[in-house]
Amino acid sequence: MDAVLPLTRDLVLVGGGHAHALVLREWAMAPLPGVRVTVIDPSAKAPYTGMLPGYVAGHYRREELDIDLVRLARFAGARLVQGRAAGIDTSARRVQVEGRGDIAYDVLSVDVGITSCMDEIPGFSEHAVAVKPMGPFAVRWRAFLRQVEAGTVAPLATVIGGGVAGAELSLAMAHALRGIAGPRAVVTVVEAATPLRDVAGGTRRALERKMRDLGVGMRAGVQVDAVEADGLRLSRGEKLQSGLVVGAAGARPWDWLQRTGLDLRDGFLSVGDTLQSAGDDAVFAAGDCAHLAHAPRPKAGVYAVRAAPVLHHNLRVALAGGTMRRFRPQRDFLKLVSLGGRAAVADKGGIAISLPFMWNWKDRIDRKFMEKFRDLPRMAPPEPPREAAFGAREAYSGDPMLCGGCGAKVGPAALSEALDGILQTSRDDILSGIGDDAGSLVIGGQVQVLSTDHLRAFTDDPWRFARIAAIHALGDVWAMGAAPQAALANVILPRMSESLQARSLREVMTAAGQVMAEAGAGIVGGHTSQGAEAGLGFTVTGLADGPLIGLDGARPGDALILTKALGTGVILAAEMAHSADAGIVNDAYAAMEHVPLREAAALRGAHAMTDVTGFGLAGHLLALCEASGCGAVLDIDAVPRLAGAEALLEAGWRASLHAANAGHAGPRITGAKDATVEILHDPQTAGGFLAAVPADDAMRILGELRSAGGAAARIGEIEDGAPVIRLR
Repeated sequence: MDAVLPLTRDLVLVGGGHAHALVLREWAMAPLPGVRVTVIDPSAKAPYTGMLPGYVAGHYRREELDIDLVRLARFAGARLVQGRAAGIDTSARRVQVEGRGDIAYDVLSVDVGITSCMDEIPGFSEHAVAVKPMGPFAVRWRAFLRQVEAGTVAPLATVIGGGVAGAELSLAMAHALRGIAGPRAVVTVVEAATPLRDVAGGTRRALERKMRDLGVGMRAGVQVDAVEADGLRLSRGEKLQSGLVVGAAGARPWDWLQRTGLDLRDGFLSVGDTLQSAGDDAVFAAGDCAHLAHAPRPKAGVYAVRAAPVLHHNLRVALAGGTMRRFRPQRDFLKLVSLGGRAAVADKGGIAISLPFMWNWKDRIDRKFMEKFRDLPRMAPPEPPREAAFGAREAYSGDPMLCGGCGAKVGPAALSEALDGILQTSRDDILSGIGDDAGSLVIGGQVQVLSTDHLRAFTDDPWRFARIAAIHALGDVWAMGAAPQAALANVILPRMSESLQARSLREVMTAAGQVMAEAGAGIVGGHTSQGAEAGLGFTVTGLADGPLIGLDGARPGDALILTKALGTGVILAAEMAHSADAGIVNDAYAAMEHVPLREAAALRGAHAMTDVTGFGLAGHLLALCEASGCGAVLDIDAVPRLAGAEALLEAGWRASLHAANAGHAGPRITGAKDATVEILHDPQTAGGFLAAVPADDAMRILGELRSAGGAAARIGEIEDGAPVIRLR
């Protein structure tokens, strides 16, 4: 048996820039045993800025620019923390992240890029958008194009900044706007100094010529006094009308770097030839956020790409020992500048060349770079052994990965068989037994509910996992109509050193404690252990001030309401195999992390209720029907689905528990069946509530639920008859 080394060191990568993306790809090919890798970035996707002008001009789709950090992190065996870094405490070796606890590190690397936000200009934050970071700009640009197309905004745009980046951006904007509004489209570049001063004469002439062709105006030697809702106020007292104002003037460091105490140059992290901070050997930096003290260079993505192999090597040396490599950047590089349409000019060493194939050349270079992150090798399922026990081959699914979350539960048929015939207690202080969402007890005249739940980890982020596990466990209390009271935590950590145990437990307990506090409960103790993999569970109690809501109270005519969209099981299963888009995964996590306080309050008057978890909507609805002695009619088209879930099901992805759910519930579903019925068997983690409510109250309750911001829907009703689901 291969020895599994415990985790002993934390490598934290702040930012998903080009250098870090390449480091992660290389790390996946040869991970360093004993190292836990964490990536911190506010987005699930990192845009490749080299293709930005082509995207603005309409030559690329938005998704073609994105490096999927969820897939890349999974491929590299790293955890992705979606949050914005706000500071670094170098003495405690911790990264502060907005909205969550600190993350400890032994070795840290920073690749957060730059910003072109101009907060010093009055009104910029309210009425303009910076081209970097690219994510918010891309959203604003698409919204502006839709408004221009609809005729609600004039096709007038302004770019602040007359360098090569501003000129290139203005041409792309003009190309796209002219395709919608024709010659009415006007783009203006405003530059306080001399425009295009850092490019070859031939490049400048090519850009100026194309700007004239597309009607792009240049206002040089002009200061912007303020940005207003309908344009800019300039230093000469004139007003420049504009429906969109974009900041593209220079490279600006992030403000939070100033508070780190690290050695800076003009706000950028100063590093030496090993890419280590001049003041702290445990901190590395690369990309535009770094200042190369040994070889100062302009800000350009090419240096981040060239630095990546050196950074990867030196991070490993810092973690395991060895000899550092030195980064020696080239003095000049080839710039391929887009000209709006499918044309470009090449600029290097003061020489400019503009030929018909230049844009195709640039396109090939950009696509080749992005292909590094799309063509990630997939793990092939292992072949079963030639010799095996009876039934082993039939039970083998061909999938080497067991799902996390509720996808890893024991199937409903096996569970039902195991519990069949178990004697019920005759104690007078126990009000409910096996089958309800939670047990209910009478203690000193007070009704208390009790439940327990445990999840196998589906993410390497302890904070996110703890939040979802806590919400999931509390679901049983809320489903009974009770208010959460207390919780015991049961934490399983993978093998790791004591220092990493302390770090992980701190993240888990802080995140879970926040959820419990928000729900009105407190964590009163628990148990910890080490195992082959991470797991987390909670035993929770709640207090009921009114009648308990069980499974057995549904009545014919009741409306069926579901409070959350389905699809977490299939999305998590596909994500484990690097086959789910980061945006889809992000939406699923957001749904699971939603604390349903308002939903629980709105459903206090339900006749019957349960939370939809591992056995899927069909399994939990059938349990409600069996307990209530009635059937259900389901409007399959009304059942809300998470974005992308149905497409993944159609592509053949399934959670580990899906087949068992379908085998158990499928025979009791009648009516038209097609591929859409598969969503009913998808196991949910931290799923929504399924409630049978009086039909007359359904609209009011739905209004309250939707005001909470969820995906609540009326999906059918209860009817007389056998406990089956009839599709309509």
